[in-house]
Amino acid sequence: MESEAQEAAAAMERYCRGEPAAFHQLYALLAPRILAYLHGLLGDRAAAEDALQLTFLKVHEARATYLRGANPIPWIYTIAHRTSLDEIRKRKRSRVRLSPHGTPGAPDTEPTAHITGVAADQHADPAERHEASNAAAGALAALAELPENQRQALLLTKVHGRSIAEAAMITGSTQGAIKQRAHRAYVTLRRLLGKGDDDASRADTPEAAPPPRKEMA
Repeated sequence: MESEAQEAAAAMERYCRGEPAAFHQLYALLAPRILAYLHGLLGDRAAAEDALQLTFLKVHEARATYLRGANPIPWIYTIAHRTSLDEIRKRKRSRVRLSPHGTPGAPDTEPTAHITGVAADQHADPAERHEASNAAAGALAALAELPENQRQALLLTKVHGRSIAEAAMITGSTQGAIKQRAHRAYVTLRRLLGKGDDDASRADTPEAAPPPRKEMA
């Protein structure tokens, strides 16, 4: 078990024994990445923050079911994943929200953040901050274009460093499906972000025809 997982397991072990300070340690260790994962799935910072709080509330309620000594990170990701699915289903059932101007679906202003969860305003240089904000906005917009299951697989394996086995456990899928979804999402995301244009143009360019062969007399 890697050092971070060991630290999380030790904090979870102490929390299960009734040490309140251990929960704060666990939260400080994992909350930023769980928030980034939820933000990537939901595409809304405020909704992700609400889902984060609900996730750790569920961790508190389910702590008796935790297998002590095991790595708690995939387990907490699973809780966060299911919480996000509940939020997505709730959104689908709700009516379209109107803005004060009467336009449907107009988004509220919210702080921008990198896909990794680092706030854009943490960059000291204004030009760097502007560039980071644009990059984050572009990445989130491209993520929103992906099918939900591909977005989940990509975020877990490519952004949050979960193994294929862990991602399969978190999403309730198979390892083969995770590999396929993550690959397809990666290819699509590169195309949406304009990083696959050269490859695509080379693929679309017909090969030069071979010179005609001379016939033997």
